Amino acid sequence: MSDVKKVVLAYSGGLDTSVILKWLQDTYQCEVVTFTADLGQGEELEPARAKALKFGIKPENIFIDDLREEFVRDFVFPMFRCNTVYEGEYLLGTSIARPLIAKRLIDITNLTGADAISHGATGKGNDQVRFELGAYALKPGVKVIAPWRELDLLSREKLLAYAEQHGIPVEMKHKQGGSPYSMDANLLHISYEGRHLEDPAAEAEESMWRWTVSPEAAPDAAEYLDIEYEKGDIVALNGERLSPAQVLTKLNQLGGKHGIGRLDLVENRYVGMKSRGCYETPGGTIMLRAHRAIESVTLDREVAHLKDDLMPRYASLVYNGYWWSPERVALQTLIDHTQQNVNGFVCVKLYKGNVIVVGRDSKTDSLFDSTIATFEDDAGAYDQKDAGGFIKLNALRMRIAANLKARKGG
Repeated sequence: MSDVKKVVLAYSGGLDTSVILKWLQDTYQCEVVTFTADLGQGEELEPARAKALKFGIKPENIFIDDLREEFVRDFVFPMFRCNTVYEGEYLLGTSIARPLIAKRLIDITNLTGADAISHGATGKGNDQVRFELGAYALKPGVKVIAPWRELDLLSREKLLAYAEQHGIPVEMKHKQGGSPYSMDANLLHISYEGRHLEDPAAEAEESMWRWTVSPEAAPDAAEYLDIEYEKGDIVALNGERLSPAQVLTKLNQLGGKHGIGRLDLVENRYVGMKSRGCYETPGGTIMLRAHRAIESVTLDREVAHLKDDLMPRYASLVYNGYWWSPERVALQTLIDHTQQNVNGFVCVKLYKGNVIVVGRDSKTDSLFDSTIATFEDDAGAYDQKDAGGFIKLNALRMRIAANLKARKGG
């Protein structure tokens, strides 16, 4: 008999987590609490409630939470303050959602008095690491049940057979093979993996993409967008003040319309293997370009360079599931401090897959001084003679080394 009396399951209502729900009930003989997160994936979530009820889940044990604003405000925006990119390209759309799901799993565990949490991540992927590192950081003694590390149901055929055997409803799309891709979506991105994409030499099919038109099919006319920043976060688009989730939703619509944000990537997974995935991150692509633009006029040079040095480390922490670690929190404190003067506006032009910065300014915090930077007469604002001594001082060590090399006959 298991010592687990109640478990909180991250539940989508799909085939995989429905199988897990039934397996938990049979294997652990325990009460199951289901948690379904609305992160802006664009799917109807109420069917998950109906399916949970069919499995005998008590109504008070079914949680369907709208986390869109919290997701963008407390996770996406802080990450973009660091201009975060993993391995030079990936904007971490899946990675950044996992710490919030882990947080809410633990919140519900505490609220319901559950003994354990469970998730549907496989033993090959990164998500198992992200969920569990987050859970242990927030509740060190929690028990984690990872069914795919125990179950031998890793093929679609075995999964369907288990569902049929246990009376789990199977939608027609699953019987017919469903989508050829494994997909994950939230307000920041949608990802595609598996099947056709497992050949890294094969081009992704145009019919796969859901959020963006191809750049070739994008409008022939460019569209201009004014983006307003306060302390490093976007607060308004074209003069309209919006909430964080509204900002990202609007940027996704505009970026998708203009074919912005497609990515085909082979990444290095935390567990050691290489994995090919395709991503659509239209809003995030605009955010990254615009944020660097506003920082270009408001951040001190060395502070900006320090941020660039720290960014790959920050990105790795997010990708590898260390959002709740003390080092990520420490880095975030530093990054947020640098954003106090990142206020102003950026104007971008969206055109056929491109985000082109055409203007940026800050009325209160700009470090751009046109009286010094001008190529015209600066009326003595900058003494060009000063550059001679600066150059000689910086060249001194190299001159000494060159003289030594010459004396030694080198």
